[in-house]
Amino acid sequence: MTDGDMHEVSLTVNGVQYDETVESRWSLADFLRHKLRLTGTHLGCEHGVCGACTVLLNGRSVRGCLTLAVQANEKSVETVEGLAPTETELNVLQQAFWENHGLQCGFCTPGILMTLTEFLRDNPDPSETEVREALSGNICRCTGYQGIVAAAMDAAEKLRNSGQ
Repeated sequence: MTDGDMHEVSLTVNGVQYDETVESRWSLADFLRHKLRLTGTHLGCEHGVCGACTVLLNGRSVRGCLTLAVQANEKSVETVEGLAPTETELNVLQQAFWENHGLQCGFCTPGILMTLTEFLRDNPDPSETEVREALSGNICRCTGYQGIVAAAMDAAEKLRNSGQ
């Protein structure tokens, strides 16, 4: 490998600034998992199909497996580890998943939570059909989606009622 294959990146992840050196070929998901040890971002298909690696880049969902780490330079990344307000609390969406049985094995859950975080921010009063459409890029092989949709609808209502 030549020095041209390495790049300096400076980015904010879950509110923390990082300055790191990465290989050109590293995906954002690999960077988060291996360099920063934030293993909540899961790698499933590595083709951008399953949605398990979804993170927010400057507030918009991206597939961490298809986004290069160098593309996140000078940007802000939010991962599932940054959702909860503290280590002992869940955010509204996470709590709704717990209350509505929105997960089973949990492999897809981080990507779904990140997808729904953006979706509910942009659409605070969704229909069930809109929630299902928003989730169409996230594959869950365990739940049948009903608990996930119920959790999203519950979280949307709680967020509206709290004024968040």
